[in-house]
Amino acid sequence: MATVIHPTAIIEDGAQLGTDVTVGAYAYVGKNVKIGDRTIVQHHAVAEGNTTIGVDCELFSFACIGKKTQDLKYAGAQSFVEIGDRNALREFCTINMGTKEGEVTRLGSDCLMMAYSHVAHGVQVGNHVIMANCVQLAGEVVIEDYVVMGGMSGAHQFVRIGKHSMVGGMTAAKQDVAPYMIVDGTFTAETRGVNLVGLQRRGFSKEVRTQLKEVFRLIYREGLNRSQALERIGYEIPDSEEVRYLVDFYKTSQRGVI
Repeated sequence: MATVIHPTAIIEDGAQLGTDVTVGAYAYVGKNVKIGDRTIVQHHAVAEGNTTIGVDCELFSFACIGKKTQDLKYAGAQSFVEIGDRNALREFCTINMGTKEGEVTRLGSDCLMMAYSHVAHGVQVGNHVIMANCVQLAGEVVIEDYVVMGGMSGAHQFVRIGKHSMVGGMTAAKQDVAPYMIVDGTFTAETRGVNLVGLQRRGFSKEVRTQLKEVFRLIYREGLNRSQALERIGYEIPDSEEVRYLVDFYKTSQRGVI
């Protein structure tokens, strides 16, 4: 298979396309864009700015990647968008470049951004992340690996969403979301429990899942304050990598944890 560029597509001088790339009708690729091998840019999709897109990605119709940030503080800085490999960016999704000089808005690999989802300036998205339709991420948000964001959910600026967690549809995450947990609530987000089904599907042992359930109980069901709960976890819950990560997440949170 060779690179295929539709005659109506616009590829600016300076753009770098890998091998076997497909660019559809009326698509636009800017002069500072780098596109990896076998990536497909469907008709009417846009990639511009200082944007790097990895291999085996697909930009669906009207996806818009690398546009200037919507942050009103932007004053012309050189900033970037970096997209990993094997990502699907569905119709009308947007990823904006950073605000500050040298800032990178980053999407990892093996992610799915469904229609109308938005990644703002300076956001850091990990690997294997699923964002359902109309997910909205404000600036400087951090989404760790294997997170699932439900449709029409959103994250306040500077929020961190921990790995293997799930955010329910139409949920507004105004504080950090703990790893391995499920957060839900249309008006007031609450941590509902451990993401047991997701963890089981990803191969977490029954022992680890039980430990995380006990952590949830101590933090959310025993009437303890956060310090008391974390102290009790230290001597009541068997040590594991997952428990240590969860405890450290609470201790280092800048916005507080839901």
